[in-house]
Amino acid sequence: MTGLTRSSADLSPRRRRILYRCWHRGIREMDLVFGQFAEEEISALSDAELDEFEAIMGEDDHDLHAWITGAKPLPEHLQTPLFARVASYRPDFDPVTTASLQAKSER
Repeated sequence: MTGLTRSSADLSPRRRRILYRCWHRGIREMDLVFGQFAEEEISALSDAELDEFEAIMGEDDHDLHAWITGAKPLPEHLQTPLFARVASYRPDFDPVTTASLQAKSER
């Protein structure tokens, strides 16, 4: 997935704003994680979940990337079911090489 595929026409202004922010994070890897999550789940999140999601989005992208990839331990305040759901939207962070492309085509 490379960008927005969901229409935001049926979303409230707050949800539209969040969806936009998810795809425009500043680091492409985080665009993919947050954007994919938001496209799938933004319309079903409760107000409390939206509050938590916005707080997660307020974290530094480099830290988020490190926590999601496991490069750094996840801080206690982010050890929540919602963060786990967001982190489950994991694009392939591995470098693209001839060998990696060949391995994927063999699956």
